Order: sequence, then structure tokens, then C-alpha cells
Amino acid sequence: MQSSQELDLARLAPAYDSILQLVPYQTGKPVEELTREYGVSDVVKLASNENPIGCSPHVTLAITEQLTQLARYPDGNGYYLKQALSDFNNINIDCITLGNGSDDLLDILARSFVGCDDAIVYSQYAFVVYSMLAKIQGATGIEVPAQRFGHDLNAMRQAVLDNTNTKLVFIANPNNPTGTGLESEAIREFIASMPASVLVVLDEAYIEYSPETNNRTLLDEFDNLVIVRTFSKAYGLAGLRIGYALSSAPVADLLNRVRQPFNVSRIGLAAAAAALADQDFIAQTCKVNESQMRWLNKQFDALGLAFVKSHANFIMVEIEDAVAIHQALLEQGVIVRPLIGYGLPNWLRITVGLAEDNTRLIDTLRSILVND
Repeated sequence: MQSSQELDLARLAPAYDSILQLVPYQTGKPVEELTREYGVSDVVKLASNENPIGCSPHVTLAITEQLTQLARYPDGNGYYLKQALSDFNNINIDCITLGNGSDDLLDILARSFVGCDDAIVYSQYAFVVYSMLAKIQGATGIEVPAQRFGHDLNAMRQAVLDNTNTKLVFIANPNNPTGTGLESEAIREFIASMPASVLVVLDEAYIEYSPETNNRTLLDEFDNLVIVRTFSKAYGLAGLRIGYALSSAPVADLLNRVRQPFNVSRIGLAAAAAALADQDFIAQTCKVNESQMRWLNKQFDALGLAFVKSHANFIMVEIEDAVAIHQALLEQGVIVRPLIGYGLPNWLRITVGLAEDNTRLIDTLRSILVND
């Protein structure tokens, strides 16, 4: 006999069978959940690539000023934040689309340009949301084998040429979860080789940690390029969910037709504008990250653990029996990210934290490895 759930699916079938293949996105374990499960009160979270410093103090003030206005809808066009982004990126305000985090913008891009007869090209070991979007749209997802854990642009170019129904190409730079980076000239050559009908989406969620690969100027050269960024990482606003896309004005016009009205909250708009204005905070964030990244690299070398050189605020580390090591770290109050869902069962992704967080991680990891 069919279960009630099966009966419901038989009567209310999803739009595409590929939706049934989706696995819910696994987020980093929340601190509160770890406390409930293991009774650990002193928790260090190094799983979600959040800014360990927090956010600019100007953000707190901006949020406070909005608290008396919570009964009012936000500006659906986000004018003041768009103007700030326009000035910061030296781009026309009509070329900007705001999103409820960068994931929202990736979804808007797929809904705007991809149908069930189309294809999306992305790299192996790239952000899992890319493959999810292909399934949601009932489209073909084409995963191109990685090269040294990063994007093989030559192979991705060939995949597009071999699949004339390709509509979107996703490139994450720096890449999550591997931390690899691409040279700007290599990206420019790739976009130049694409058919005009193929939209290249450059996901720069971690660009603040790798400013030398800022590809904003490529928008002046290519109309089929979209750059997606977020305030969730270096700016420390992950809890508010706000991102933005830079593109040609015609592409932005399409995206703004598809996005949900009021997709960015009043508090989010104010906080993002305040965060953007405080570039001294970003400089401090990057300085701390660089210093602690060097320290962690030395510690992993001393422990005999291989890792991939990172251009972001996390490190992908190879550890035998990573699933068991991850569990042992959890039991001692240290949260990192296992990568078995990315096809990397012997690797952990570890966010770069503050000095005391990183020391706790290394001491705990060393103890586990010694007693293993």
C-alpha cells in the first residue's frame, strides 16, 4: 500500500522529475544544535566561512535606527544601497540587482534564463547550489571535472561548445569549498570565447579576500557577464541575507522583473549600506584572515596534513577518516565542515577564525590524531 506521502506525490507531481533527486542543502551545524546534542557550552564554529570578527560597528547603529520602522515595507527598489554600490563599483545604478543573499540571485538567474530544455555548466567541487539549480529548473546539469581541485576553463569551454543548449556557466572565484582561484586574464579569455547567447555568472562571494582578482572591469567589455557578490562573508552580515549582482543594464532589467518584490529587508538594506561604507573594517578583516591563514598553514604542515592553498577565508584539509575526525571534533565543541557531499570524503573545510579559535582547533585536532 502507498504511504500518504506517496499518494500526494502521485496526485501533486512536481514540475520536473529532477526535483525528486534534490537533497536538501546541508548547512554548517548551528552552535545551538551542538549544545543541545552534546551539552557543550564552549563552542567554536569554523564551518560556515563567517567573519569571526563580526560586522562593522556602524552596522549596529544603522540597524538600531531602523527599529522604529519595522511596520513599514522596505524600499522595494533599494535605491540608497544601489546608489552606494554604484559609487563603490563605478557602475550605473541600472546595472545592479539586489538579492536576499547571493543564493537568491543565483536562483533568479536560473529562473530568468534557463528552461527545461537548456543546460547549466559548472565545475566539479564547485558550490553545490549550481547543480541544485539545474534540477530545480528541470534542466541538464553538466559537471566538468576539476583540475587540481579548481576550474578547468579549457574543459568548461569545450563543454559549452559540445552542448549548444547551454544557457548559464557558473564560475566561483575564489571557489567554495576548495579555495582555489583563477587569474583575471584566464577568466577574460574564457568569457571572450563564449557564444553571446551564453551567460557567464562569476560568483565572487569571497572576492574581498582576493581583491587582486576583482573582475569588475570585464563588465565594460562583455554584455554576457554577471558578477554576483554577497555581504555574508567578509562584511559579516550572514544573518541578514543580502547580496547583489552587477551586469549589463538589459540583463539587470530582466532580473529585476523576476525577483520577488521586497526581497531585501529594511534592516538588510540599511546594514549593507553601512557595511559597504566602512572599508577600514574590511581591511582589518583581511589582515586578520591573512595572518591566521599563515599560522594555520604552518600548523597543518607540522601535523603532516595536506591542504589546498586558499584564496578565501577557509582551508580545505585532507585528513584520513575525515568523517570520524569531524565527529570527534564536534564532541569536543569544534564545528568544521565535512565535504563528503562534494565527493571529497577525506577532506574537511575549516573556516579561518580568530587566534584563540584556531588554537583551540589545532590543539583539539592534535589530541584526536595522537589518540586515534
